[in-house]
Amino acid sequence: MIRYFKIILVAFVGLNGLLYFAGNIANWEAARGAVGAVIAQGDTPWYPVKLVPAMEGTAAATVALCIILAGEFLVGVLSLIGAANMLGAAGKPADQFNASKTFALAGCAMALVVWFGGFTVIGGALFQMWQHQLGQGSLGDASKYILGSGVVLLFVNMKDD
Repeated sequence: MIRYFKIILVAFVGLNGLLYFAGNIANWEAARGAVGAVIAQGDTPWYPVKLVPAMEGTAAATVALCIILAGEFLVGVLSLIGAANMLGAAGKPADQFNASKTFALAGCAMALVVWFGGFTVIGGALFQMWQHQLGQGSLGDASKYILGSGVVLLFVNMKDD
């Protein structure tokens, strides 16, 4: 039964990635505006010295948003392929089920790359997005996805007997 819980959790990581991908596509202008506000570093009252130059304009915001979208899409696709592979191996011997986890683990790890690497490290630390309200909300939400995806990654990576 634990195998099926692992499959469901990986599927949820995948759905999380695809739903955020779809939401950002559906709200393209708002998403690009939010990303643009972060990389422009306009409202940073507490730490006025910038670590990197501000990136202004639609082109920079579009490129940054496309990178985020690619990451979210990869989270979704890798995780859902992984969940399908695991489902196909659920009734098989442990070594085969353990071998079926490759894409699932890659999808969960990609979630950490997107929400920890992209939002927390690059957005939060490099672009100082924690200094304005929009950025604080994004960082808080990213922390939830990091925790959930990380727990699923560790849980799924546990060997099944």
